[in-house]
Amino acid sequence: MKSSELRERFLAFFEKNGHKIVPSSSLLPTDPSVLFTTAGMQQFKPYYLGELSPFGKNVTSCQKCIRTSDIEEVGDERHLTFFEMLGNFSFGGYFKEDAINLAKKFLDELEIKIDYVTVFEGDENTPRDEDSARIWGKLGFSEDKGNLRFENKNENFWGPTGEEGPCGPTTEIYSGGIEIWNIVFNQYYSKDGKLEPLKTPGIDTGMGLERLAMVMQKKPTVFETDLFEPITKKIEELSSLKYSGNEKLYRIIADHIKASVFLLSEEITPSNLGQGYILRRLIRRQIRCSHSLTMKNDYKQLVEAVDNMYGDIYPLIKNKKDLIIEELEKEYSKFIFTLTKGLKILSQEITAQGVGPRGELGKIHNLEIIDDFPNFTPARITGRWLFDFYQTFGFPPELALEEIERKLNRTLDPSDIKRIMNEFQEEARQHQDLSRTASAGMFKGGLADASLETTKLHTAAHLMLAGLRKVLGDDVYQKGSNITAERLRFDFSHKEKMTSGQLKDVENFVNDIIKKDLPVTCKEMTLDEAKEIGAMGVFESKYGEKVKVYIIGEGDDIASKEICGGPHVERAGILGHFKIQKEESSSSGVRRIKAILE
Repeated sequence: MKSSELRERFLAFFEKNGHKIVPSSSLLPTDPSVLFTTAGMQQFKPYYLGELSPFGKNVTSCQKCIRTSDIEEVGDERHLTFFEMLGNFSFGGYFKEDAINLAKKFLDELEIKIDYVTVFEGDENTPRDEDSARIWGKLGFSEDKGNLRFENKNENFWGPTGEEGPCGPTTEIYSGGIEIWNIVFNQYYSKDGKLEPLKTPGIDTGMGLERLAMVMQKKPTVFETDLFEPITKKIEELSSLKYSGNEKLYRIIADHIKASVFLLSEEITPSNLGQGYILRRLIRRQIRCSHSLTMKNDYKQLVEAVDNMYGDIYPLIKNKKDLIIEELEKEYSKFIFTLTKGLKILSQEITAQGVGPRGELGKIHNLEIIDDFPNFTPARITGRWLFDFYQTFGFPPELALEEIERKLNRTLDPSDIKRIMNEFQEEARQHQDLSRTASAGMFKGGLADASLETTKLHTAAHLMLAGLRKVLGDDVYQKGSNITAERLRFDFSHKEKMTSGQLKDVENFVNDIIKKDLPVTCKEMTLDEAKEIGAMGVFESKYGEKVKVYIIGEGDDIASKEICGGPHVERAGILGHFKIQKEESSSSGVRRIKAILE
């Protein structure tokens, strides 16, 4: 079944069952706390709070969405920046039983077998969702049969979209090894970390069209479905390398060109701030990948491929097609000069001495020349060298590593790449010129931009590190970070998986500091003075004579003292509510936390 038919059948099914079909809203949300529209419910938020819906109590839509929290993960089998979210919504019209029964009925009509479902297990603030378990039980699902599972708040509780809003427990449906449908029971309103019951509970569901197509078309990944195949074929025509063996590069190009076309259709243009920065980052990552594929630059054909797939559904693409092509070509011209110059110099340096810069960069480092290039060791690549190469030529570190791999004719070990990029991020963090760093998408401390939301998360990361050391011990140190306007990702030294209790203790520590609304102050001092007052720091040998120490708290109530290049908020109270979404392994002896502010 083609994706176009799936889209139509979903909307028709819910229209037949008393729902009004509402067109997709813009990718530019009215909610200022988020950069883009990330879910189908965003345009309906007011109706969950009592505002009268002009569409009636029950609606359905296919919403175009952009999510940017894991851009660097795109290229694997499941991450996307652009996707379409099928959803049905109710603002006091029906609740759990009807929502679950409608979902089951639609999947039965498509003859999709449900592997299992998950239900919220409850916590100290929210009761266990026995109602959903009972409803699923009548449909043949139970813990005894192994096709119903109770999960914790991280898995089965949907937080508000933005800084505050409707939220509640969820039940999720799995098929073909993936989650395909998430049904949210909006029972609460979340603000400042507190949950208040909604006067009228509502339903908010989301099913990714790409995942549904993957299951229906029996494809191993979303990239083999008809939602990507036409773009992939066009890339293959323009490239000298085939899809097989180069899947990651193809997937990044296909996803990023699609997302870029949709953003440009809404007249977002590449820039170094906010939405424009995300667009620039997507385009330039796509260019880097196309360069690795020795792909012919022909945006007209790529945009035509996207337009042929989506133009009739989203007419903005067809109406703005010439503008889209023009902007893509303009950004390509700006960036390709840097790529061409940088690759030439990088190739000369690698061939001459295995990434031991001589020539123009010889003034910066004096590394030993490596005569036997095949025996070159990755240990000779440093984040410092990559950062200097970027500073001198504006050359992206990811592409430098790809070129090194190509010259070596072998893949670098993931642990070496992680070490190099962490070092690179620390160099960027120490560098004082924020605007120059921003042009490569690498801000101080691994920040994606200098927006308020990113700054808030950066400050929260300081508190989280203090909380981790309090809960896990003083052998915890920062190993790297990446912070966007939507989430923080933080690597730290620890050998074991954290327990749910430990994670909760860290959350409580951070939120207690936020409630106290402690001040954040900056003091400039020598490195020795910073050590004397117990300030945390990393890669100390690279600090200058003077360092900036950010202190959260005052007097006897100091929560954090850390050497950092900024930026930070002025008081902890504006951070909102801190929530850890995931804790996982990053590499040997290093754990990773992903967290948000609500």
